[in-house]
Amino acid sequence: MIILVYAVLGIVAAGGSLFFAWRSREVRKFLAGAFFVSSGVLFYLYLADVAVPILGTDIVATPQSSGIRSAVHFILCLLCFYFGFIRAPAPN
Repeated sequence: MIILVYAVLGIVAAGGSLFFAWRSREVRKFLAGAFFVSSGVLFYLYLADVAVPILGTDIVATPQSSGIRSAVHFILCLLCFYFGFIRAPAPN
C-alpha cells in the first residue's frame, strides 16, 4: 500500500513540476539548481557505495541505482539550466 502512495504522490509532484516549469522561467531556474544538488548527492552516494532504505518500506535503493539517477538528474539540470538561463524568453 505504501508503495502505491509513493507512486501516486510522485506522479502528482512530477506533473505539477512539469506544469509550472512549462509556464514559468523562474521555476525552470529553481529546478536547475534543485536537480544540480540532487545529482551531486546521488553521485556521492554512488561513489561512497551507500545503499539507501526507502522510508516505510523494506526496499533499499542500491548504489548503482543512485548512479543512474544521478546521471538522469544531471541531464535534467542541464535542460532546465538551458531553458531557464540561456535561451531567450519567447515574446508574448
